[in-house]
Amino acid sequence: MELRIFTEPQQGASYDTLLAMALCAEEGGFGAFFRSDHYLKMGGVSGAPGPTDAWITLAGLARETSTIRLGTLVNSATFRLPGPLAISVAQVDAMSGGRVELGLGAGWYEQEHKAYAVPFPGLGERFEVLEEQLAVISGLWATEGGFSYVGKHYQVTDSPGLPKPIQRPGPPIIVGGGGPKRTPRLAATYAAEFNAAFRSLDDTRIAFQRAGEACDKIGRERSTLTLSSASVVCCGESIGDIERRAKSIGREVEDLRANGLCGTPAEITVKLTEAAAIGVQRCYLQVLDLDDLDHVRLIAADILPAVRLLKG
Repeated sequence: MELRIFTEPQQGASYDTLLAMALCAEEGGFGAFFRSDHYLKMGGVSGAPGPTDAWITLAGLARETSTIRLGTLVNSATFRLPGPLAISVAQVDAMSGGRVELGLGAGWYEQEHKAYAVPFPGLGERFEVLEEQLAVISGLWATEGGFSYVGKHYQVTDSPGLPKPIQRPGPPIIVGGGGPKRTPRLAATYAAEFNAAFRSLDDTRIAFQRAGEACDKIGRERSTLTLSSASVVCCGESIGDIERRAKSIGREVEDLRANGLCGTPAEITVKLTEAAAIGVQRCYLQVLDLDDLDHVRLIAADILPAVRLLKG
């Protein structure tokens, strides 16, 4: 199993804070450093110093890291037009030497749209927009000549699809969610990875099965779709350390144990072993205290070596 670090900078993090965490993750041997794509904080935090743009951040990290993969979990399709997004991601892929991945979703957080003057259509329309963006972005990256597309929301006419990303036919795309029909279909059609985030083992197993069935329907080999999960992590060598880290993110230990990866390194390794047994090949560890680099170092030293041997 591959472990990746996943951050939520809208909760309050500067670029320098994200850089320090990304470099720590790279040094520790994690597979990737990912960030959310939100413009407004959630819950009882100030959000200061304020939101950071996902792809501006990743462009900077692309030049200041050397081996770790970089990506979004996930971009909101409501925030950007598909053509300019394809250009941005391709350019950051080139800046990183081919280390970028694109997570893309329909968007859900209405208040952040209101806070920054971003239109927020209904759920059905947002899924239409998402599907068309996936088609346009994939088409622009893959085309070797002119690319055209006619959809309800986007029309593309004879685009050269430039610049090209380093990774061909394009950076891996990640699609995730809990929907029983649309999300698995979009993942099977467009994605390299299907992500079932913040779900119980049973719900994750069901989501994976739906993604597999969607692959079957279009004749795609199931094994070509990477299966991943995401969980908040709170690790400590003692109960005191665990309680301190839970308090720092405003959570209760009991809640984290029930709904996340919480405990000693040995306890968390057991939970990850159970996840691998239902097919999880990649797990995004949601690190919420971005100043606590020792937390990431502990996971790297005491969990990562054992988990690398697990087969999802």
